[in-house]
Amino acid sequence: MAAFPRLRLRDPAIDLVDLPWELPLEEWSADRLSFRYVPVGPSRHLVRFLVSSGVLYALKELPLDVARQEYDVLLHLENLGLPTVEAAGVAEAPARDSAILVTKFLPHSLQYRRLLMRLPPGPGSYRGRLLDAMAFLLVDLHRSGVFWGDCSLANTLFRRDGDRIQAYLVDAETSQVFPSLSDGQRAYDLEILVENVAFGLADLAAMQGWVEDANDGDDAIHAAEHVRDRYEQIWTTIHDEPVLHPDDRQAIRNRVRKLNDLGYSVDLDLDPNATDGRVRLRMSVTTRRYHARELERRTRLRALEGQAQLLLNDLNEYGTWLEWSESRAIPIEEVAERWLREVYRPTLARIGAAVGPGRDLVQAYCDVLEEKWLLSEREGRDIGLAGAIDAYLALGAPAPESPGTGDEVIDILDPLDVDPLGLEPNEPDPVELDPVEPDPVELDPPADDGDRVNEDGDDGPAPGMAPSHT
Repeated sequence: MAAFPRLRLRDPAIDLVDLPWELPLEEWSADRLSFRYVPVGPSRHLVRFLVSSGVLYALKELPLDVARQEYDVLLHLENLGLPTVEAAGVAEAPARDSAILVTKFLPHSLQYRRLLMRLPPGPGSYRGRLLDAMAFLLVDLHRSGVFWGDCSLANTLFRRDGDRIQAYLVDAETSQVFPSLSDGQRAYDLEILVENVAFGLADLAAMQGWVEDANDGDDAIHAAEHVRDRYEQIWTTIHDEPVLHPDDRQAIRNRVRKLNDLGYSVDLDLDPNATDGRVRLRMSVTTRRYHARELERRTRLRALEGQAQLLLNDLNEYGTWLEWSESRAIPIEEVAERWLREVYRPTLARIGAAVGPGRDLVQAYCDVLEEKWLLSEREGRDIGLAGAIDAYLALGAPAPESPGTGDEVIDILDPLDVDPLGLEPNEPDPVELDPVEPDPVELDPPADDGDRVNEDGDDGPAPGMAPSHT
């Protein structure tokens, strides 16, 4: 009988202990286990998806050392709060020089092929949002000293996040962690990303049956180069240290606001290092959860960064309407409590049945807000939240991550987003609810490491109808 491997599982994945870990993954019986088909792209290693206690896990078998390194990197990313899949466990079998890595499948996520295959070929807002998300992901990894090594569309999952797209790393086989990255390491990793994105888009074009001509390849290359440009713009904005006059508070506020708009929280450091009395502005930037933290502080709601920004806009505009309609200043605590009671929860109750249990209800609320904005723009007046809900439900509560042809969805969920970096109009797309923080749990003896897997009224609306936001 094959030896039982060293097994480490993290809560709540400890219920996976009964699986046949002593066997190679390909020998696990589909008759006894609840495997699921998940449409993912090609992989160098065997990947199978299994349901246990209502949770979908991805299991990947790969060489032992590779598994250990990937597991370590995923735990490191998770501890830093960076967007990645959640490592659930690893089974190390030294006798076979292999290991089975386990991750929780990312809810409400899409691979780039599944999203872009449903859209018209060539440039478009959704593709632009997706590529923008790739640039943000690589910036955040590099800021944390992570060299990806194989950054590509195929090794990334995407989730709708308010009016944006959030990218998640799902394959860290070639990744390494350093105290910091040199400019050369960053440039090399970025070059890999550009080449892989160009190849991925060209491959997708072939799958979609585009007419092959020079323009197809040029479009893929141009789109990939845009990721490089976006990366460099974000990196420069984060690391810029301008010298300013200390009384130029407006310039300081503008720079802080620009980073906040990108989702970054900022610690300010004014260093008086110039002889003429000017100061050097240094800003310590954290992970992109500025609006998410503010929303949780005010409402105790947990959401992704893009979702939180839309919800805070809605909350603030509702507060402005309340103060106007009641002719008094209202404490922010009261505004938040009334918004939850009179706007947010009633809306979720109305759309919940149409959205269904398999989708992110917070994202659906954001979609209603976007539908409200679009319809109000077309009508030239505020149509009110109730009208937006009716329109959204009449359309079948659509979402690009749901099955369907998708063309009609694009018309509904495509507001123009102003790019806080001042580049061309940037239109990222929505993602999902805040990840749960897993508690590490250990099982079994020996020493060593390893873990992870792949996956792929025009004067103001009545109560409950907050004004639309842009």
